[in-house]
Order: sequence, then structure tokens, then C-alpha cells
Amino acid sequence: MIHAWISFLLLLLFAQGAPEPTGPDQPLEGPGSPDYTHAAVKMSGLAEDENGYWLFEPDSPRPDSAPVVVFHHGYGAINPMIYGRWLRHIVQQGNIVIYPRYQKNLFSPNSKEFPHTASTAIRNALKELESGDHVRPVEEGLILAGHSYGGAISAYLGVNYEELGIPKPAGILLASPGTGPLNGARLERYEGMPEDVALLAMVSVNDHVVGQELGRIIFETAVNTPQRNLIIQHPDGYGDPALSAGHNESYALDADFDGGIHNLSYRRAIGVAKLNATDYYGYWKLLDALMDCVRSGENCEVAFGNTAPQRFMGRWSDGKLVRELEVVVPGD
Repeated sequence: MIHAWISFLLLLLFAQGAPEPTGPDQPLEGPGSPDYTHAAVKMSGLAEDENGYWLFEPDSPRPDSAPVVVFHHGYGAINPMIYGRWLRHIVQQGNIVIYPRYQKNLFSPNSKEFPHTASTAIRNALKELESGDHVRPVEEGLILAGHSYGGAISAYLGVNYEELGIPKPAGILLASPGTGPLNGARLERYEGMPEDVALLAMVSVNDHVVGQELGRIIFETAVNTPQRNLIIQHPDGYGDPALSAGHNESYALDADFDGGIHNLSYRRAIGVAKLNATDYYGYWKLLDALMDCVRSGENCEVAFGNTAPQRFMGRWSDGKLVRELEVVVPGD
């Protein structure tokens, strides 16, 4: 009887199968890791209208000055909570984050105004940081980052920074850039991007919102910017949860960053956001390496060049490699 029960249990376990491998944790060192120099984030907001912004400054300890990252949200994703874990990661490394609110709401202003409202917010935020009880901004090494429509705005500002009165960016990261039909911040070509700007455009093969089109156009037409890569994320369903390679992979919720705007985009983000290898080994790693590369010449091989460290996406819990990023470099 005992042998029969053992046989039955073994058969049951065999039928259920072994548990699926789980995704990789955040790397312990290097770009994408929690190698933080600050334990806290000071948050302040002057974001009442479409020219407004939130400021996130490193604290505990508080530095006298810090370099700046401008982060442009996706269309309607005004609330910084939607990207909060990523923003926290950036700030605790010692960066000030300016988070422009380039929209009043989902319908206003017209998309043609987005670059102007964003650049006004950047100018005002830099002025605010130079006064009062703030960490002073180091304008050299300015980084522009943006998701979705925010990616389109970041690329537009990279071309037209001088006309719009903002500092020249040293590096730009575009996460699933696109505009859909509201193409006011879209350029036909991007050869006006300065030659000494370092540019990464990351797209995902299952992006059914804006697709890969704008990311590829920016990469292909920014011909005067030699240090540029197009990075393509593919899905990987080997483990649980699977990596889907969709449009909103960069969402990373953090309730401490709640700006109080609970619109349709916010509610959608609550339902779809997840933190996984695409954050740690994709967006976070690449932005960290980009910042290091343009500011100190370090980790350039992680940010650029179709190298193994750039493509690496971690390992599933059983040791199998997560499907690598695909990288296109100029001349491919």
C-alpha cells in the first residue's frame, strides 16, 4: 500500500512537471545594479500645468551638485509614479531628474506644442535648481531619456536644443519612441542631431502601440551622429513570468512618486507594469552605461558596439540565458 502511494505521488509530480524557471534578479554590480551612493530621494513638484515639472534630487547624503537627467513620460503617462522605480534608480546613483509635464491632460495642448512645453519646463527647472534649497545642477553631461511620445520629444530636443534654449545633451536614450497619429513632435529626418551626441534607440518586436518605425527612422537618418545604436528586444517565454517585448516594458511603479494624476494612462499602467529583466538588463543597464560613457568614458562597451555585455539580458533561474538583445550599428 505504501509503495502504491509513493508511485501515485511520483506520477502526480511527473504529470505536474517541474516548476518553471524564474527571471533574473537585478545584477549585483555594474550598470543596472543597486550600487547606490544615496539612500534617499528628495521630491518636489511645480507641476500644476503643462509647463510644469517634478524634481527628484539625491539625498542622504545630499551632494552640493549633481548631473542632470531629463525624463520625458509617454503620452498621458504624466504621473511619475508610472516610472518611479526607474526614476529612483537613476537618482540614487547621484543624478538630479527633471520630469517635465508637457501635457495638461490627454487632450491639451496640441502635440505640436509638446517640445515647447517640455523645453519650457526644463529651462524653468534648471533655474529653480540654481536657487533655494536644491542640489545645484551640473549641466555638462546632460542626458535626455524618454518613453513612447517622450522618446519622440527627446529626439526632437536633441536636434533643436539650441532653438529651444536648453543645454546641449551629451546622450539620449529612447524607449519605444513613437507618436501615433499625433505627430507634432515628429521630424521627417534627424540628420540635425549633433555628431557628438551618443544615441541609443530601443524598440520591441511586440510593440503594437507605436511599433518600431520611429526608432528605426531616427537611427537611420541621424547620419551625422556616428555613436548611435538601434537595440531590438525580442520576447522570451522560456520562464515565468515570460518577457513579452511590448510597448510599456519601461513602466516600473513606485507609489512614493505618486503625482496625484490618476487618469486613464495611470490606471492602465497599474494593470500592465512589471519589473523584470527588461528593466534591469535593458533600459536601466543601457541608460546607466550611456551616462558613464559620455561623462567618464567608462562602460562604453556596455552601451554601444553590439558587444556581449550590451546584448546580455541575464539568466533564468536554471542558468539558461535570457534571449539577448539584437543590436544594429551604423553600416549594418
